[in-house]
Amino acid sequence: MTVTANWSYPTSIRFGAGRIAEIGEACRSAGMTRPLLVTDRGLAEMEITARTLDLVEEEGLGRALFAEVDPNPSDINVVEGLKVFREGGFDGVIAFGGGSGLDLAKTLAFMAGQIRPLWEFEDIGDWWTRANADAIAPIVAVPTTAGTGSEVGRASVITNTTTAEKKIIFHPKMLPSVVIADPELTVGMPRAITAGTGLDAFAHCVEAYSSPHYHPMSQGIALEGMRLVVENLPRAYDEPSDLDARGNMMSAAAMGAVAFQKGLGAIHALSHPVGAVHHTHHGTTNAVCMPAVLRFNAPAIRGRFDLAASYLGLDGGFDGFCDFVDRFNARFGVPERLSGLGVANPDLDALTAAALRDPSVGGNPVEMTRANTRKLFEAVL
Repeated sequence: MTVTANWSYPTSIRFGAGRIAEIGEACRSAGMTRPLLVTDRGLAEMEITARTLDLVEEEGLGRALFAEVDPNPSDINVVEGLKVFREGGFDGVIAFGGGSGLDLAKTLAFMAGQIRPLWEFEDIGDWWTRANADAIAPIVAVPTTAGTGSEVGRASVITNTTTAEKKIIFHPKMLPSVVIADPELTVGMPRAITAGTGLDAFAHCVEAYSSPHYHPMSQGIALEGMRLVVENLPRAYDEPSDLDARGNMMSAAAMGAVAFQKGLGAIHALSHPVGAVHHTHHGTTNAVCMPAVLRFNAPAIRGRFDLAASYLGLDGGFDGFCDFVDRFNARFGVPERLSGLGVANPDLDALTAAALRDPSVGGNPVEMTRANTRKLFEAVL
């Protein structure tokens, strides 16, 4: 990867191969003197994590790790992480990893100085204004996958283990101060994770592009993000060491998260409760749900996806785009139904109710009701 760039939209992004070497400087620029690196259990023992901790320590910023993070991070993880953060006297977090590590880390930084309970900051109305903004710790984000784009997001998805629901916690200051987007860190991803996270980025772009809300900047970013995934995910999957493809996928992931400021929709409304209850991989779950949701939304989105198909070099307009999505999923071994991800004996009434409570519902271009949402679940299950 020969491209090196410094971007300040939507935050300061240090993009390019090898830029993890700047982690110490990035932490200091964010105001940290004693950061806690937060990642998931799988990454905790990997070389890229040890190397990053070495770099932080060499810069005189200490060496500290919290890795008790589930694949779908939960309120239990938050409680455990806050105990470590507060007792350790840390003054910031390095959010390191995929979506789970990034989301948990951002939540720890957000909650570090709050006195209200976590669920009082759910992304409903203006609940975020309840927070003490001055008590939010600084965040430096280092993605090691190319999918969620959480590194440029202002929210985290946390599972409420009491209700088995995924909740979105939002605050503008949850946006990391600095992002290090180093495609070399993604080279070691297993193929299944490369595919699942890449399809997550694709879903973000597709849903943002589908959303009826007015945000032409996000609309353009979503379209170009789709193109980057279509052209580069197969390359990254087939040739894991292709840094150009890896870099383009990191860009697409960030673009998807920026774009969905415009809104998400039924794909995520279905995926969130399924993941919370059945613990499926989020990006892969999105991919399974996408074909049915596209066809469900057809009356509202056909025209714009006729244009998207043309931009992406796909024949057949909207129908051609839908056919492509079917082929794209199959290329990466994505099952046609959620049963292929291990979803068994689902409670359709409970899943439907949870989907209709999900904030993503508001961004769907076709109104979701109890009847049509249940039919969507039946189609994907």
